[in-house]
Amino acid sequence: MDEIEKFFKCPYCFEKISMLLDVSTEQMQSYIEDCEVCCNPIQISYSAEPGKVKGFVANKAQ
Repeated sequence: MDEIEKFFKCPYCFEKISMLLDVSTEQMQSYIEDCEVCCNPIQISYSAEPGKVKGFVANKAQ
């Protein structure tokens, strides 16, 4: 499995955090993961192509 570390700001606390994203598939990925700083749930959505992230969105989970 190919993974890339993606850095972004938490939509709740605005701290810079990172997550490992699976870039081994070109399908749209979407899941919820807690912020490592404030522990609030973040909705992660992204698409990838081999070796890189094409589109990435991190929003407050509903």
